[in-house]
Amino acid sequence: MKPMGRDPRILSLAAEVAVSPEQNVPVILLKLKEIINNTPFGSSELKKVKQDIYCYDLIQYCLLVLSQDCSRIQGGWTTISQLTQILSHCCVGLEPGEDAEEFYNELLPSAVENFLVLGRQLQTCFINAAKGEEKDALLHFFEIVTDSLFWLLGGHVQLIQNVLRSDHFLHLLQTDNVQVGSTVMTMLQNILQINSGDLLRIEVKTLHSILDEVVFKLLSTPSPVIRSTATRLLLLMAKSHQEILILLRLSACYKGLRSLLNKQEPGTEFSQELRQLIGLLSPKVYQEVEEQKLHQAACLIQAYWKGFQTRKRLKKLPSAVITLQRSFRSKRTKMLLKLSRQKEEEDCRLQLQLQRQRAMRLSRELRLSMLEIVHPGQVEKHNREIEEKSALIIQKHWRGYRERKNFRQQRPSLVEYKAAVTLQRAGSEVSDVISRELHSQAQERLQHYFMGRALEERAQQHREALMARISTNIEQLMKAPSLKEAEGKEPELFLSRSRPVAAKAKQAHLTTLKHIQAPWWKKLGEEARDEIDVPKDELSIELGTLFIGGTKPP
Repeated sequence: MKPMGRDPRILSLAAEVAVSPEQNVPVILLKLKEIINNTPFGSSELKKVKQDIYCYDLIQYCLLVLSQDCSRIQGGWTTISQLTQILSHCCVGLEPGEDAEEFYNELLPSAVENFLVLGRQLQTCFINAAKGEEKDALLHFFEIVTDSLFWLLGGHVQLIQNVLRSDHFLHLLQTDNVQVGSTVMTMLQNILQINSGDLLRIEVKTLHSILDEVVFKLLSTPSPVIRSTATRLLLLMAKSHQEILILLRLSACYKGLRSLLNKQEPGTEFSQELRQLIGLLSPKVYQEVEEQKLHQAACLIQAYWKGFQTRKRLKKLPSAVITLQRSFRSKRTKMLLKLSRQKEEEDCRLQLQLQRQRAMRLSRELRLSMLEIVHPGQVEKHNREIEEKSALIIQKHWRGYRERKNFRQQRPSLVEYKAAVTLQRAGSEVSDVISRELHSQAQERLQHYFMGRALEERAQQHREALMARISTNIEQLMKAPSLKEAEGKEPELFLSRSRPVAAKAKQAHLTTLKHIQAPWWKKLGEEARDEIDVPKDELSIELGTLFIGGTKPP
């Protein structure tokens, strides 16, 4: 990684480290502390200084120095403790840029491991030291190293798992020294306050080892400082995770823990935390914890199920949206098409209306111009010709309308006829002999039908003649004078059949003549001709003295 802008202090320090002998490098690196302390905390300038330190590999030099034997380093533990402070401050808030993977996966875990190794070395030196002043100095250096480690973990929380899984940390926790043990447990308590979730991500064996050591220090150590710190740490772990509380309550390793805690001396400084821990381990609290655990499990199942349903709906959402958009666009297209058709129909109707008006205007103008050209004596003849042409056109249109109406009425019969023909064509083919036999049978039946039909027609005509005769007689009798008013041979006139028939025929003939002579517009729509009353005077014309039976005298 190449630095964007060079800090002259860092540049000169890197050059000095590069040309100096190995034993002088740790003392030269201590100058970084002065540079960091003189830069305002949290400023962009401090970030730039840290980037320059990382770019010139000065952090890597610090790691190399910390991995060496402390007896070979100039200044001893004083230099080492200060280098741990420099290293932790440089790594927190640093933006590595392109080398991020190397920084997070290699450099930081290596720094944590070096801090724990230094802690174990200081622990050994502290236990083996004989003088009190030397012990105090080593304890001070140990606290500086642990503080530097905690500062590094506060800036990079993902390193907590590295600490909890490390064997060096477990050895530091298992010490019998009061000062060292109190410092380590205090650091563990501070780490769990930052992120207690990593405690459940480590291996079960490692978790049991940490719990065993904390419980052992709480029950077996006579020092009130260790017991107080262990109580607070165990209470924090039990409150943070129900799994740990259930483990302390049910596991065979911790059987009788509640009774042993009840035997602790009352009135101590940590009696309040101790009572809280005993209360958490009570059966009632355990039942509440179990119910709470079941509730959380139910909530977790519901959350997974609702998440599954939501993801399923979201997966179907694009197709539903596409279907909705397609339906909306189709409906909108149909609506626009309907509106356009309505507009076209309206325009067409207006256009036809204008054309009709224009045609009528042209026709009238043409008629006026023709009337001006035609001689006054020929006007009536011209008008009659126009009326005849108009009548022909109207009759043509009327007959066309009537024929179309009849055709529509007869269409089902035609469809049936065509269907029958189609079915007959689709039938199986027969031989010539069978076809001739069928043809002869059809001819015989047809001949028989026509013969019977002729007889039926003659019988029908005879019946109609009789009915006409009966109706004529009835009509003549209805119109005949009463017997009191009859004179002479009037009753005998009804004995003749020719006179009523001749009168009825004459009446029908005159009716036909009047219908033919009627104007054309009176004949439109006539399906059946109605009878026209013929005056008596017209009936008596050409009959001479022939008496019309059934008429009353005036």
